[in-house]
Amino acid sequence: MQWDVAGLGNALMDALVVLDDDALIDELGLVRGTMHPVEHDRWTEVYERVQTHGVVFDSGGSCANSVATVGRLGGKAVYAGQVGDDQMGRLYASLMEKACGTHRLRFAKSGPTGKCLSIIAKRDAERTMLTDLGAAVRLPELGAYAEELKSTKIGHFTGYTLLDGPMREVALEAVRTVSDAGGLVSLDVADPFVCKLIAPLLWEVLEAYTDIAFLNADEARALADCEDPIEAASIVHERARVRTVAVKLGSEGSMVVHDGERYRVPAYLVKAIDTTGAGDAYAGGFLYGLVNGFPIDRCARLGSATASLAVSQIGAVVKDMDALAEAIRRSENA
Repeated sequence: MQWDVAGLGNALMDALVVLDDDALIDELGLVRGTMHPVEHDRWTEVYERVQTHGVVFDSGGSCANSVATVGRLGGKAVYAGQVGDDQMGRLYASLMEKACGTHRLRFAKSGPTGKCLSIIAKRDAERTMLTDLGAAVRLPELGAYAEELKSTKIGHFTGYTLLDGPMREVALEAVRTVSDAGGLVSLDVADPFVCKLIAPLLWEVLEAYTDIAFLNADEARALADCEDPIEAASIVHERARVRTVAVKLGSEGSMVVHDGERYRVPAYLVKAIDTTGAGDAYAGGFLYGLVNGFPIDRCARLGSATASLAVSQIGAVVKDMDALAEAIRRSENA
């Protein structure tokens, strides 16, 4: 079977809760609007304090969110990662199967499922996050999945998987497998700190393998060392010879540089409830458009439409199939 998009990444269960004010965040000693890497015990301690406010669970992890969006839009999508052999891991697998019809997750023999608790402020949708990587700190060896990567139109990856030694080796093997088989390699840089920690490696992967690159404004600035994110997109496009570079600009839409041409696409303005995974939804919509032969500007419009749906709900993966179908139709119109 040929996949439209096949991904490999860090599988994290999202636990999402909305709070009316910051009192509990302050009481717990958290810094509002930041991501806190924590161990399992600290994660559980904070979760137990907020769970009475109503926690929603959803599959997460940047790559998984984008792949699931492709699946929800109707594309042939598959995702591989590692979860714990526990209740949360089994729930994660069922959610990915619901989005894509299948999954290639490995259940680790030790370690809990990785998880990210997002505490969302009701007044402005600001997120304060606690992440326990758990089993997601490792990627499964490719094994039979390598054959599926050889048959995909696009392989989608994120900068997170390039950070750690053993994880990096698996990710690079996957990238090379897709590229050598003639598939397109899509890379979401994922976080400004990735640019700061491994900039030389990122540039190497972009230049040697990447056909489509996704960055937000901060990532573009950090990677290209340029204050203007739009100019930064052109720098990445020209220096690394990446054919398509999309810079996500939040409420200002996106800028795409493709084959030397610039495309500026506005955002769809909606009331943000939860901004979790908006950029991932954009990438998923864009990739769905690409494998279906949409013009680049329409790919970007579909990315904007799926991102707007994602921020209008709790959780990164859009569940409303009618709204997704309408997003595809709406993307036809400039």
